[in-house]
Amino acid sequence: MEHLLRAPKFWFGSFILWAATLYTLSSFSKTLPDGTPEIPHLDKVLHYGFFLGGGFILGTWILLRKNFPAKPLVRIAFPLVILAIVGALDEYHQTFTPGRSGNDPFDWLADVSGAATGLFIANLVHPLLLKYSSTVTEIS
Repeated sequence: MEHLLRAPKFWFGSFILWAATLYTLSSFSKTLPDGTPEIPHLDKVLHYGFFLGGGFILGTWILLRKNFPAKPLVRIAFPLVILAIVGALDEYHQTFTPGRSGNDPFDWLADVSGAATGLFIANLVHPLLLKYSSTVTEIS
């Protein structure tokens, strides 16, 4: 398991799975089952949380690549632009889904905010992840 945590291919595959899940979820006409209580702006929380995960996954993949620049601005700005584009495409995709509104700038803002948080967490946790996984390897 510890080797998976350090494998860029694992994180890239996870990002592809994340993107496929996003596309699938955006294709549903309803996001919540019938009978779910109406919670104001719950969709923004869901957008934020989902993109937080995507930011963490993409950020970790980038951090584990050996040939990627080590500058913090590049480690965060590059994937944030990628995720902002993905969020915009997701909003556009929702305009073609019956029962979905799409092109909501506040949903997109929640996407970008979640992605930025996920990238920040990935950059914060990355050294700990490498330290933990190398410690586990040495003990084994």
